[in-house]
Amino acid sequence: MTTALPASAALQLRDQHDYLRLLAARITGGAANQMLMVALGWQMYDLTGSAWDLGLVGLAQFLPALLLTLPAGHLVDQHDRRLLLCLSLALQLLTAGCLGLASGGGWIGAPLILLLSVVLGCARALQMPAQQALMPALVPAALLPRAVAAASSTMQAAIIAGPALGGALYALGPWTARRLGQGDSAGAAAHWGAAVVYGVSLSMLAAAVFAVLTIRHRPVAPRRASPGFAQLTAGIRFIRQRPVVLGAISLDLFAVLLGGATALLPIFARDILGTGPAGLGLLRSAPALGAVGVGLWLARRPIAGRAGLWLLGAVAVFGLSMIAFALSRSFVPAFVVLAVSGAADMVSVVIRQSLVQLETPDEMRGRVGAVNSVFIGASNQLGEFESGATAALLGPVGSVLLGGFGVLAVVALWFKLFPALAQRDALHPHVS
Repeated sequence: MTTALPASAALQLRDQHDYLRLLAARITGGAANQMLMVALGWQMYDLTGSAWDLGLVGLAQFLPALLLTLPAGHLVDQHDRRLLLCLSLALQLLTAGCLGLASGGGWIGAPLILLLSVVLGCARALQMPAQQALMPALVPAALLPRAVAAASSTMQAAIIAGPALGGALYALGPWTARRLGQGDSAGAAAHWGAAVVYGVSLSMLAAAVFAVLTIRHRPVAPRRASPGFAQLTAGIRFIRQRPVVLGAISLDLFAVLLGGATALLPIFARDILGTGPAGLGLLRSAPALGAVGVGLWLARRPIAGRAGLWLLGAVAVFGLSMIAFALSRSFVPAFVVLAVSGAADMVSVVIRQSLVQLETPDEMRGRVGAVNSVFIGASNQLGEFESGATAALLGPVGSVLLGGFGVLAVVALWFKLFPALAQRDALHPHVS
């Protein structure tokens, strides 16, 4: 069930100015990142025509994140989280600049895209724990579930606007190439469409860096422990000892790992649904469109009871929507079921993030956030590789169908493996 909160609580959240600055950074940086992903996916498929290569883009982002996230979490617990977040955004800004120069110069290729995807993975390894650890310090604990829902909705708004804008800008490639005297060839059009997307992304990432720098510094309490293996892995031990948190995080991992279809959207858009880069942008926006409405609803009426059942049920709906998407053969039904998948995923995100943040002490948030970001990274980037690999064997439709049924199997299994999660009732701060 959900319950309405008084308007005074919403006013208090709007009065948290540093939190609002973080939201501004999330929406500009998140939209820029989504635009990068649209351009990277379509450009790679234009260059190679290979589902396997689309999967490699996700793998190239996942591997450095896997190796660097635990050390990054330790850094977040030791140093200024604002500056670390700025550093991660600056790395993405430089990546967008390199991609724009290479596309505009006509020397872009699959190896360079994969190399710069590795840089993006390194940046995200630092960004996610820094961002997750920073937010709870900007709002009172009583407002945190509402703040998580509002932040998630803001991010979903970025995921709506970013891909749609990126796809529209990419589609301007032929016009841009003609205006710059580059001819009417398909190759020139594709390169210049991508270059425009990368240039706009760079500007938005610069705005995100500025927004984070305006957040007031909050010193991190010094830690006496040295950065040894035990400290680096403290977040893993913390999560392992809390079945509810472990169950929530691992459920999201396997659901998105198996059920994600993002990497295959260029194939569905061009070969199955018969649309172009603008249509691809809309398809990538569809899950966020469904998610933002649910997120705004949850910001006003947070889940007050049966949180575990809400979480498991939402993941099951996500799996069913993936099956429906695999069977879609026209644009509108595909768009609708992707929106449903995003709405279900938003319920899962709000519950999972609230559980993790509320049950983690501040001195552990960086390392726990780092482990959480490994799980998220695995479910997204590694899931993209899994989708590309299975699509190379089974075709895109078979890959998404298999993943959707896999999600339903995971939900059934998690009822048995994590009974404490299924029985979890309210979202509230952890009491030691």
